[in-house]
Amino acid sequence: MTVTHEPATSAAADEVAVRQIIADVETGMNTNDPELMTRHFAADAVAVGVNGVPHVGRAALDAAHVAAVGPGGFLQDQYARYEVVDVRFVRPDVALVRKHAHAITADGEPLDLDHTMSALYVLTKDEGRWWIAARQNTLVAT
Repeated sequence: MTVTHEPATSAAADEVAVRQIIADVETGMNTNDPELMTRHFAADAVAVGVNGVPHVGRAALDAAHVAAVGPGGFLQDQYARYEVVDVRFVRPDVALVRKHAHAITADGEPLDLDHTMSALYVLTKDEGRWWIAARQNTLVAT
């Protein structure tokens, strides 16, 4: 049996790619852009919000993101800084990404000393592109 391994540069590029996906979700949050928040989710993705409600599929996620950051959305005037605290490739095509979210002002100034939300993302690579397959958000007591 022959075992092949991807070159280290591929792993580094994959980490950059998955970190960029989290950065795009953050930008979508902070610019009230629900499409950008949804763009990297797989068509059959599952995302559980901090309220424990699961949203299944891109259409449901888009509706949830519009309700959150769209006109009149409950997060429309809130901002966050996302901190990727761990990227772990459990297989070359599956990544687990842990993220902390820090509440900030519109100018980027911190509102709290520590993060107020934690999330776990499961990303899968399909035909050379990374997709969010699942996300679980959890509020953190401050």
